[in-house]
Amino acid sequence: MGTYLDARTSQNASAANSIAIPILVVNTPQLFGQIGLLSEGVTTNPRVLLKGIISVQLPLALVGITITIVRGTLPTDPVVFSATSTFSLSVLAPQVITFSADDFDPPVTPQLTYTAFVSSNLLGTIRVGPESFDGILVSD
Repeated sequence: MGTYLDARTSQNASAANSIAIPILVVNTPQLFGQIGLLSEGVTTNPRVLLKGIISVQLPLALVGITITIVRGTLPTDPVVFSATSTFSLSVLAPQVITFSADDFDPPVTPQLTYTAFVSSNLLGTIRVGPESFDGILVSD
């Protein structure tokens, strides 16, 4: 059984349609959440459990939305999780995307930073909320 060490939340938007942030550059990651977990007390088998939600309004076209989580602060840092959802031409309402990711046995530093990015393969995608990114650090 794991021992709880730290938990953090990055809450950018709490409610539906509470923001209107366009994704202006195609296939370029845009930050929507970042957390720093303190690793004091880590023993063996550290694990980070990550989850989140983002809601986007899509253009009326076939569009792919990619969520990428990195260990670090830049899109070029080590990828912990990446997934793409493709939506059809008939989608009119905002689309809610949820995700769950894990980072097993990360290199232990005083603080483990994780950053959540979203990108779109088509202009016209707008982040509308809610947006949340959470993480928990445990070890044996």
